Amino acid sequence: MRTGIGYDCHRLQIGRPLVLGGVTIPSTLGLLGHSDADVLLHAVMDALLGAAGLGDIGIHFPDNDNRYLGISSLKLLQQVGQFINESGFKIINIDCILIAEEPKIASYRQQILNNIADTLSISINNVNIKATTNERMGFVGRGEGIASLATVLIDEI
Repeated sequence: MRTGIGYDCHRLQIGRPLVLGGVTIPSTLGLLGHSDADVLLHAVMDALLGAAGLGDIGIHFPDNDNRYLGISSLKLLQQVGQFINESGFKIINIDCILIAEEPKIASYRQQILNNIADTLSISINNVNIKATTNERMGFVGRGEGIASLATVLIDEI
């Protein structure tokens, strides 16, 4: 068995869509990035790639490659899932946390869980999502950005 840890953060900006876990959430602020800037899925992807010893999302989906400009992170997650399977591993568990002052994601949680499980073809029982604030401290606390952490467990097939 192998574990992986992923982290991502993006700056909030007016006029961008706010996409978290593959769900577009109504907001005047969205995350700035080359793709859809989905911090939650980026952390999950980095955790999976790290666990399998396959580098990180910057290696596989560089931000200077226009093929990934504005791309849905669900499409990237699907590719990461294929990399994991092709490398002889299966996903056992994904646990992630979203760190943001806003938005509250309780009403989107089930859809996010479904998106991750469906995209990776794993049981929804093997995916967990939590959310917390940063108690108004730092860039997250000031509402300048959103961060996410993920940990995963994979095993050889």
